[in-house]
Amino acid sequence: MRLHDLKPQVGSKKRARRVGRGIAAGQGASAGLGMRGQNSRSGGGTRPGFEGGQQPLYRRLPKLKGFPLAPHKKYTTINVEKLASLPADTEVSLESLKEVGILTSGKDPLKVLGNGELGVALKVKAAAFTASARSKIEAAGGSCEISR
Repeated sequence: MRLHDLKPQVGSKKRARRVGRGIAAGQGASAGLGMRGQNSRSGGGTRPGFEGGQQPLYRRLPKLKGFPLAPHKKYTTINVEKLASLPADTEVSLESLKEVGILTSGKDPLKVLGNGELGVALKVKAAAFTASARSKIEAAGGSCEISR
């Protein structure tokens, strides 16, 4: 058996309907499209989205300006109040917080937020700090180091 031997099953292919070929053919004159109107004309019909002259939906909706958007940086965040439970002079990083159990998950870089109070001096290594977090860590005698 070869590709050139393939043929459709006998009776599975019907002959195309010949329309507009006279009254005897059964689909003569208007060819089953009706008497008048846009859809009876050659090339009749409308494009997708046409709403009869009304402003179409895709033109009524506001457009997204300034595309493509710059991707937002994602961070694993932690507040200063969570760091207060650590002993003094501890080196704090994403890995050390996971080891201690303060953070259970987080693959994105660490960002320290300034909610709460801190009373112990810590050496914090993070990708980003808020201004309030930085001031609270340094006021407690600790240091902030930016790491990637």
